[in-house]
Amino acid sequence: MLQTIRNAFKIKEIRKGLIFTFLMLLVVRFGSLLPLPAVNTKEFSEWFSAQMGDSFNFFNALTGGSFESMSLLALSITPYINSSIIMQLLGIAIPAIEEMQKDGEEGRKKILKITRFLTIGLALLESTAMAIGFHRSDYLTGDSAFLSIVTVVIALTTGSAFLMWIGERITERGVGNGISMILLFNIVSRMPSDISGLFTKFVSGKKIAPALLAALIIIAVILITVVLVVILQDAERRLPVQYSRKVVGRKQYGGQSSHIPMKVNTAGVIPVIFASSLMQFPVLIASFFGKSDAFWVRMLSSSHWCNFQEPVYSIGLLIYIVLVVFFAYFYTSVTFNPLEIANNMKKNGGFIPGIRPGKPTSDYLSGILNYIIFIGVIGLIIVCVIPIFFNGVFSAQVSFGGTSLIIVVGVVLETMNQIESQMQERHYRGFLGE
Repeated sequence: MLQTIRNAFKIKEIRKGLIFTFLMLLVVRFGSLLPLPAVNTKEFSEWFSAQMGDSFNFFNALTGGSFESMSLLALSITPYINSSIIMQLLGIAIPAIEEMQKDGEEGRKKILKITRFLTIGLALLESTAMAIGFHRSDYLTGDSAFLSIVTVVIALTTGSAFLMWIGERITERGVGNGISMILLFNIVSRMPSDISGLFTKFVSGKKIAPALLAALIIIAVILITVVLVVILQDAERRLPVQYSRKVVGRKQYGGQSSHIPMKVNTAGVIPVIFASSLMQFPVLIASFFGKSDAFWVRMLSSSHWCNFQEPVYSIGLLIYIVLVVFFAYFYTSVTFNPLEIANNMKKNGGFIPGIRPGKPTSDYLSGILNYIIFIGVIGLIIVCVIPIFFNGVFSAQVSFGGTSLIIVVGVVLETMNQIESQMQERHYRGFLGE
């Protein structure tokens, strides 16, 4: 492992990408420490600590604790995630956007441009709601309430736009997907304090036997979840493809065998990110307007799920599961087109043994894909529900639940695969090599 890391740093492009990514993430961490102007951050942090049993765990993890400390980067990249969700959904309803999604690199650039503007709009909306909530709760400082609200709105919107810019720069010049790397960095930065909180609540001050049992259960839950995520991310089904021979003159070409790799978790971490973001946004806004005790707010908050004393709030868990299933099928349908793959195979003389080329191949791929998505989404749900169940039963309020671990492991594996492919081009044995 150490040798492969040294080999990675021997490659100039990878070394520069890793250093650039690390420096940009340090900038993100520094920005999360800068207090938001015109806000009494101390009083807000005290209020937030009182709310931790009700909501915000996952949202605070996505922001790397910036929301709890109410820094310039308190909104983090959640407006960008929500705008991406909206653009994906609009691709169904608006034909022009659907055409952009199918228009290759040019279409991707147009969608990215629209997503940027939509991100700014959502950041303005969220920051305005937060600033008004601050005013109602007397968290604003300064003589003029209007100027304080404007200052908060501008600062939060600028912070969100800045993070979006950093994410795009990491994607272009660094390693991995920039937005995913920021998410990973934020979540990981919260884990030490969460583990410390678990130790204080379940281990510290207890007798040796109960403390040891609690420590073993915590470690087992984390390890089992991580192992399941790794298996889920790497699992794939390979469909055999045979290419027919072509005779040109006296020579024969083709005839080789290949396969189509179809990942079990076809949508990756996208379904859990989208579902969690959609459910946390209304909880966040409602809490600022003093509605944190409303039934629907508590129902959407994951900290109330799997609580046997208040089982009615677990309806929110069912909604969350439905959203994960929906986004898994929806995102895969956008990124994987069986008809296009079948047509490309037909043009190149390829076919799946026992399946006729053309539409029968497309139908066969669609059936296999639907089956694989179902298996993958069941795995996602199991991984997400395990920590939620233990949080609900034992009141272990932590930010790194199943959703966070899926994001962390998924992003790490995707980044390792990217580095691996770059190293293989230069005949190095990569991170995933034996």
